[in-house]
Amino acid sequence: MIYRPVTIAEWLDLQQLFTAQGPQNGCWCMYWRQTRTEFHRQFGAGNRAAMQRIIESGQIPGILAYLDDQPVGWCSIAPREEFPSLDRSSTLRRVDEQPVWSIVCFFIAKSNRRAGLMRALIEAAITYAKGNGARIVEAYPVIPESMTDPRSERYTGVLSTFEELGFQVAARRSQRRVVVRYSIFPKA
Repeated sequence: MIYRPVTIAEWLDLQQLFTAQGPQNGCWCMYWRQTRTEFHRQFGAGNRAAMQRIIESGQIPGILAYLDDQPVGWCSIAPREEFPSLDRSSTLRRVDEQPVWSIVCFFIAKSNRRAGLMRALIEAAITYAKGNGARIVEAYPVIPESMTDPRSERYTGVLSTFEELGFQVAARRSQRRVVVRYSIFPKA
C-alpha cells in the first residue's frame, strides 16, 4: 500500500475513487469546508468543482491510498482552519486554541473494506501531518454503540479505531460523537 497527498496529479484518481461506486452522492468531501447552505446548493457537480478548485490552488485536501496502482482509500486531513463548519458545531467546536490538523472524512472502496484500511489511512495521515509541522492531529469519530444505524456516519471514523492508535478523548459533548486528539510531540 502506498499513500499520496492529493495534488493536481492525483485529481483523476480521486475522481475515479469517488465516482466508481457512487459512494458519496455529491458530497465530494466538501461537507466540513462550507456552510450547510453552500454545501446543499452545490451538491453534486458544484461540490466536485469546488474540490477541484481547492486542488488546483495548490492546497492538499487529503491523502489517497493505492493498492496495485489503483486508488482504494481516501482520508481528508488538513489544518483545522480549512474546515470552518467544525466551529459552527456545538459538538465539534474547538477544544482550545492549540493549532491542530483535522481528520474529517474517509472513503474506502467497497472491495477494500474490512481490511484495516481505515487504520492504515489514519497512520498515514499522522505521518503526513507530522511531515508538515503538525503537533496535534484531531478527529471526530462516532461512537457506534450510541447509534441505531452507525453505518451512515462512519465516514468520520469509529472511536475504537482511533483509541487503538493512541488518540485520547479531548471533548465529549454528545452521546454520538467525540473530539479525539493524537499528540505527535507530547508535552515535555
